Amino acid sequence: MEIKTESRPIEKPRKMVFNRSGSLHYGTNQVCGFWLAGKCNRNPCRFRHVDSLKPRQDQPPQRQTQPKRPPRTSSNGQRGNKFRSTWRNPDLSNPKILAVSSTEGVGAEGKMVHVTKNEVLTSRRACSVGGSCQKSQKKLCPYWVSGNCVDGEKCKDLHSLFSGSGFSLLTKLQKHSKAVTGIALPSGSDKLFSSSKDNSVCVWDCHTGQCVVTAELGGEIGCLISEGPWVFAGLQNAAQAWNIKSQTELVLSGPNGLVHAMDVGEDMLFGGVQDGSILVWKFTSVSCSPEPVAFLMGHRFAVLSLVVGANCLYSGSEDESIRVWDLKTLQCLQILNGHKNFVTSVLCWDKFLLSGSLDNRLKVWAANEIGDLEVVNEVEEDNGILALCGIEDSQSKHILLVSCRDNTVRLFAERGRIYAQEEVQTIAVGCGPLFFTGGAAGELSVWKLHGKAIGSVGSS
Repeated sequence: MEIKTESRPIEKPRKMVFNRSGSLHYGTNQVCGFWLAGKCNRNPCRFRHVDSLKPRQDQPPQRQTQPKRPPRTSSNGQRGNKFRSTWRNPDLSNPKILAVSSTEGVGAEGKMVHVTKNEVLTSRRACSVGGSCQKSQKKLCPYWVSGNCVDGEKCKDLHSLFSGSGFSLLTKLQKHSKAVTGIALPSGSDKLFSSSKDNSVCVWDCHTGQCVVTAELGGEIGCLISEGPWVFAGLQNAAQAWNIKSQTELVLSGPNGLVHAMDVGEDMLFGGVQDGSILVWKFTSVSCSPEPVAFLMGHRFAVLSLVVGANCLYSGSEDESIRVWDLKTLQCLQILNGHKNFVTSVLCWDKFLLSGSLDNRLKVWAANEIGDLEVVNEVEEDNGILALCGIEDSQSKHILLVSCRDNTVRLFAERGRIYAQEEVQTIAVGCGPLFFTGGAAGELSVWKLHGKAIGSVGSS
């Protein structure tokens, strides 16, 4: 994992080629091939002897190439990436308190405070940037998953669903036939809700692990969240809502396209839509249905992720940008640029805003002296980032979960790794130490944190 804490201008490398005699050319200046091999005995020599150009003896010079830009299509070849995380606070007494809105690290007006780069590297961080999270070199054995692997210990693929300590797999819930797009656990309920691209919403009994209700919605479901007694599903050209206490069902109109992401803040429901708009519905009371009040325009392409924190709404989009919206005025305060591919997930984390993208980068944003957000840290993964999620373990340590396109979920810092058959597109937090992952194959897994993490991430 490559970690960047500051940007420095990089000198463009000169073109490097070999000729038939083994000499190395830099433009019109020829470097002595015998000198490179340590065998030149001519003094003076008509070729160049430059120490700074001498390569390592155990590694010959290689042609400089630029890294390939990650593809802008999903794994199934379709345009757009409908991947997101559904991060919910498990506190039933106050279900909408994000970590960023705690008193620590937030000013008197509830806005992000100034954080220096040294604070990011020495105090509480999005992940343990000093740790060495090993890169995944193997994939999960599909034959082992189905119980048909005959190679046993000789198999080169993984025969385990996870590695590391401090967490365990409780159960797998099997019902969906296509990718899981959302997971929600309403406050005060013993039912778990999940949505899928198979056009259904499943309701699971938390005690038995059985699916007790399956609702066919007749179209693709882009996301699923809960707030208080409400459960919301993002649909094509609409959003659907259920109140589990009053047993009422509502259809919210207004979107132009699929609703990819939703979140709630200041008694408002926000929906990120395929056409780049963000719809705003207002709750008039706890029992009354939300009413549409505004359209937030600015993104050029689909809005893939939303999160509310520090009196602001943050939106990530296919246009590679993040927009910061004031919750009181609903005006755009700032546009955050820096990612080079779809912004698939945004997460409020203590003093920071975290953003994940298909450009393989996890960026950490914090407020500068004048209150604008800027990048203070950056972590580069081997693969594109699909979802971010935060959870606390039994020691009140904050754990960051990062889902990547190599079919794994990293648990920072130094906690471990989850392996899946296909991409994990949704992560959600349950009550206490429970968290859930939903994959592209339709599998829904229930995990539990326990014990103390190997690495350290500060607590609130």
